Amino acid sequence: MIEFTLNGTPRQLDVAPDTPLLWALRDSLGLTGTKYGCGIAQCGACTVHLQGTPIRSCVTPVSAAAGKAVTTIEGLQLSSARAVQAAWESLDVVQCGYCQSGQIMSAVALLSRKPEPTDKDIDEAMAGNICRCNTYARIRAAIKQASKALS
Repeated sequence: MIEFTLNGTPRQLDVAPDTPLLWALRDSLGLTGTKYGCGIAQCGACTVHLQGTPIRSCVTPVSAAAGKAVTTIEGLQLSSARAVQAAWESLDVVQCGYCQSGQIMSAVALLSRKPEPTDKDIDEAMAGNICRCNTYARIRAAIKQASKALS
């Protein structure tokens, strides 16, 4: 039995400890906002927060979450999350939308630790989040807009 806090709620899962966190979230808990993209931690679609830090859930065993806090796109409650989501909508960032939960999770983590990021900060924080529709310029603009909204 693996116990952790998910989106603020204590959870217990009876799954193999080496089960990828992504599949525990999607298949065992029904939270499908976190997406499967590549399965090798290269695309960022599966990004969730573990103790506030963005991780790739496709390669993280659920046992790594034992006794810790996991936040998915469904559970974001931070003011930075609201600012990022508003900026995403305002600037029409989303095209196909497949990568967006991972993009938003990475952006929120960035703004939570660095409220006024530079272009370099944004590049570093968002590296590894691939957008097949190539909306990188709008993603950067949305992060900057969210940063201003939080100031």
